[in-house]
Amino acid sequence: MTLDATDRLILNHLQEGFPITPDPFHVVAQELGLDEADLLARLERMKTDRIITRFGPFFDAEAMGGAFCLCAMAVPEEDFEAVLTKVNARPEVAHNYERSHHLNMWFVLATETEEEIEAVAKSLERETGQRVLRFPKLREFFIRFRVAA
Repeated sequence: MTLDATDRLILNHLQEGFPITPDPFHVVAQELGLDEADLLARLERMKTDRIITRFGPFFDAEAMGGAFCLCAMAVPEEDFEAVLTKVNARPEVAHNYERSHHLNMWFVLATETEEEIEAVAKSLERETGQRVLRFPKLREFFIRFRVAA
């Protein structure tokens, strides 16, 4: 599956924000000069084809009184898919990326408390047999990260 120019337009536009209105997809479709049904069909297709894995808000857990932590694992290639499935099944996992590095799985845990970060990480270690390295935030930088489609 490849992205066409309209798919790229949608993905790039949605990274800039999503309207909080009774009919947000109608508003987005108008902003992009698209039919709302086409917009929804394209988003559904991209999700089904796993071009996007999640469509929803990104909450700042810390600003809401919660906790989050960047985590990494060194997962043997032959176990990667099984470990990935277990990690991604956890509702506390905000996102997960494969990297071509010794530490080949990176994900973010978002919980209500710091103690829950430790509990979830230890639970994942038991479930997967892999060590979960934790990299708590020491200082915050706002870099306005976007992935150009």
